[in-house]
Amino acid sequence: MASRPASRRLWLVLPLLAAAYVLLVLAGSRWLGGERIDLTHDRLYTLSAGTRDIIGNLQQSLQLTLYFSDRASHGLPQLRAYHQRVVNMLDEVVRDSHGRISLQQIDPLPYSEDEDRASAAGLTSVRSNDTGDAIYFGLAGRNVKDGRTAAIPFFLPAKEPFTEYDIARLLHELSVARKPSVAIYSELPIWGGTDAEGKEAPAWTVLQQLRQLFDVRELDAGALAKLDMHTDVLVLIQPTGLPQADIEAIDRYVQRGGRILAFVDPDSEIGGSAASGLPILFRTWGVTFHPGRVLLDRSRALTVESPVTGAPIRDPAVLGLNADELNRHDPITAALSVINVSSAGYFGLLPDATTRLEPLLQSTTEAMSVPTDSVRNAVDPSVLYEGYQPDGQHYAMAVRLQGKLPSAFPADVPVKPPAHPAQVILVADTDLLANRMWVQPSPSLGQTLMSPFASNGDFFVNAIDDLAGPSDLIGIRGRAVEQRRFTRVDDLRRKADEKFKAKQIELQQELAETEQRIKQLQQHSAAGAGGADREAAVRQFTAKKLEIRNQLRAVQRSLDADIRRLSMRLKFIDILLMPLLVSLLGLLYGAWRSRRRRAGAGWR
Repeated sequence: MASRPASRRLWLVLPLLAAAYVLLVLAGSRWLGGERIDLTHDRLYTLSAGTRDIIGNLQQSLQLTLYFSDRASHGLPQLRAYHQRVVNMLDEVVRDSHGRISLQQIDPLPYSEDEDRASAAGLTSVRSNDTGDAIYFGLAGRNVKDGRTAAIPFFLPAKEPFTEYDIARLLHELSVARKPSVAIYSELPIWGGTDAEGKEAPAWTVLQQLRQLFDVRELDAGALAKLDMHTDVLVLIQPTGLPQADIEAIDRYVQRGGRILAFVDPDSEIGGSAASGLPILFRTWGVTFHPGRVLLDRSRALTVESPVTGAPIRDPAVLGLNADELNRHDPITAALSVINVSSAGYFGLLPDATTRLEPLLQSTTEAMSVPTDSVRNAVDPSVLYEGYQPDGQHYAMAVRLQGKLPSAFPADVPVKPPAHPAQVILVADTDLLANRMWVQPSPSLGQTLMSPFASNGDFFVNAIDDLAGPSDLIGIRGRAVEQRRFTRVDDLRRKADEKFKAKQIELQQELAETEQRIKQLQQHSAAGAGGADREAAVRQFTAKKLEIRNQLRAVQRSLDADIRRLSMRLKFIDILLMPLLVSLLGLLYGAWRSRRRRAGAGWR
């Protein structure tokens, strides 16, 4: 009898709760407006401090026009959802500008004046698969005061994580009066041209990124000797055997307060076998660089395909440096996540050096230094593990020089000191600039999109941006390139490699010797010598070869055994154990509530 009043009260309370919920939603829509909560790990949908600073420092009014083909895109729900996210971000930009930025949205219909204006503004279109109509989705910007324009031709869905950076870059282009001047001397084919097969090769992606923000020009040896102070940043990539006149020109540039970013490499995989460097200047600055030594680091080794077996293998000369190896206090690397290097060198200081080195990229204590030829001549990366002995120290692969830089040619020192001291950043690897180390080409809406999987390009642009005068874009670049490593899996894989690598190397050597012995026996058999005994020996060695190959396969399977066990444990926990625990807790809670209700009914 006591349960009927309780059920009546429940039926009365439920409509009241529903009404309260509706009122709460309406009140939230009315009072909270467009407020959102960003629950992503890196807050990718919240304007960063750099974007807010760019908006806050605007001195002129900007007009933004978002062109989106609303009618023609009805059959593209993914593009329409991305459009809404772009609109939300632009709304936040406009809101934070306090009237300095205005936004207009236009649907450019086919053959309309709006479509003509979109094309004139530099926007591009793609064709709808269903109707064949041109679809526009881009942003045009204009500085109201001086009439300068900039545009994002098309918001590709594959580049969604970089939406904030693209918008911030457009605002930055419209707000700065002059792009910094960057001169590049490179002995690598970064400018593109014709490859070995006679095909046209585009400029490297790092250079394409750089041209969006800076006034970039190419230097040859003759122009390097005539370098002047109108250059904001000088970039040297793989300088080898520079003549005296060029070295003197670089030294004069430094003594007059110049800014240099230099990439040198003991073993450039693109620039040939010649090691690069600036030995005269390095020695004067108190910097040591060993062109005959390369770093190995088994704890950061990346997986590559073995050129011998075709199987995946961890190469200790090809490294993936993560946040622990990046300087989190320097603006160049603070926002970056992972940088890949290959056959990198390292820097140090001479005993009598007056300068200091601030590492930007460094190895772990599991690294060791080996002769360059041992890496260059390694047929298979597995041989680099033979006799591996970590040095127990961090090696600096990229550094910022600090302190007054002495001149290698005292006669060129200016009488009047420069207004600003020279700045020099050194990087002991050139391969990190190559596309293969950090971007993956992929088709997207009829275009080839270079999708970054590492922050190499951001490191390059950030370094130049910092030397030219740090801008707020440094804090935005790299936010979307996030590589969340499975640290437990990485640790298990490294320990498995260490445990089984010696056995694998031993078996591979034994296999090579057995194959060589079989080859010799077969040659003798072909010559008609040996007869039955030699044939029996061939069969014996062939059986041994098969046995060794079986052992190699067993070792290879053992490498991933711990990882498979960890995967099974995780699957058991996620798929079976957690649902069971949640169900059990729900049943216990329901039983407890039921027991309380019965106890309450009996008490009444």
